[in-house]
Amino acid sequence: MTSKLRELIQQLGEAIHESVIESEQIAGVVQDIRRHGFDVLLMLEATIGLNEVATKETDDAEPGAEGGVDGAPFTKNDVNFLRSLRISVEGEDEEDDQAENDEAQAG
Repeated sequence: MTSKLRELIQQLGEAIHESVIESEQIAGVVQDIRRHGFDVLLMLEATIGLNEVATKETDDAEPGAEGGVDGAPFTKNDVNFLRSLRISVEGEDEEDDQAENDEAQAG
């Protein structure tokens, strides 16, 4: 990993931190918790994953061309990430959706 890439990842972490600090919604909830007699310590963990993009694939891709899983504009990693946030992707198999619903109800 190059020093420039490390610097960019550090900047991303700082940007996420600033976004949380400046969020009026978060500040409001923290104030509500404090009104109930509690002090708040908020610790967030962010995992940043990087996948190197092959330049040949990027050069060959046409703007607006469909890629990813089953012709969707998402890669398999994109779909897995969205699923982890419980966001469904249009065009997913209904069986996958049903399995996720069953897991959610069981847990």
